[in-house]
Amino acid sequence: MTGLQRGLPIARATMSNSACSPQAEKTRRDQIVLGVAAPEKGAKWQWSFHSWNRLIFMSDLSALHDMTLFVEVARTASFSRASQNLGVPGATLSRRIAAIEREFGVRLFNRTTRHVELTEAGRRYFERCGHLVDEARLAQEALREVAAQPSGHVRLSMPVDLGVTVIGPLLTDFARQFPGISFDLDLSPRNTDLVGESVDVAIRLGAVRDEKLVARRIGSLEQRLFAAPAYLSLRGIPTQPADLVEHECILLRNAQRQALWRLQNDTDMAEAVVRGRFMVNNVSLMRVLAERGMGVAVLDPSLVRESLAQGRLLQVLPQWAAPRLPLHAVMTSRLQPANVRTLLDFLAARLVVV
Repeated sequence: MTGLQRGLPIARATMSNSACSPQAEKTRRDQIVLGVAAPEKGAKWQWSFHSWNRLIFMSDLSALHDMTLFVEVARTASFSRASQNLGVPGATLSRRIAAIEREFGVRLFNRTTRHVELTEAGRRYFERCGHLVDEARLAQEALREVAAQPSGHVRLSMPVDLGVTVIGPLLTDFARQFPGISFDLDLSPRNTDLVGESVDVAIRLGAVRDEKLVARRIGSLEQRLFAAPAYLSLRGIPTQPADLVEHECILLRNAQRQALWRLQNDTDMAEAVVRGRFMVNNVSLMRVLAERGMGVAVLDPSLVRESLAQGRLLQVLPQWAAPRLPLHAVMTSRLQPANVRTLLDFLAARLVVV
């Protein structure tokens, strides 16, 4: 028995009550170890070391390579996108997936002209090997970190206003500090499909409710009330939160034309049910509407710095503020390469976390 065999987990099973042909028995054993089949009731198991490499590593790195191909197809639900992401020809990708299916005698994907989805066998295999591919990638990344600074490409998605006013200026400092990292920035008001669009990290405001995603809080944004001088001259200046119920307020889009605004000062908290004619999903548009006298808006002060300096907006209820808005980095996995981890650590160190 070799040192490698002594150090690896036991992985092959021999069933004493099997009456099938040797080839069928081999296929059955492989399916059981792969996790896509269960042993027959009453089967007696005798475990041995020597087939672990063939089943998982196939005695060399080619199995890990094939496993990487499979995981990418499973995560993107597309052979073409997986081919693009990995830089592997589509024909090669299809051929290697077919080879895995032949090796174990099971189908991993159901394929149509429009959809690719995991079979039950494929789902079980993905559950077992997805983290292995991530760990292998991080192991290689760890070696690179020893020799050089983090490098590579980061695809980052974020809301337009957040990217322009908050994240963008920080990225310029980060890029100077880490010249080996390049960026693909997607500024969009919608929540990007991280897997389908091959996004490494999405920066999102507020709570993250998708349990399939991993969220890391990297900061929070201040929230203050602002309105145009002309509007305040016409409608009066609120002196307490309760006065807001008599004002036009510019609201974030929701199902109703009203919202519950919670405000706080150094000692107290207050609530006001406010209404308004405008509901929007873009804070830059909220700022423009407020500047044009359409009502009171809750905005990040960094977004309206120029508007305040030029007198287009005034702060309302300066002793009061809305709760800080949490800022999250959203990913598909906690296991991230060095360039992503370094970027998130950089942002978290420069954004206020409360």
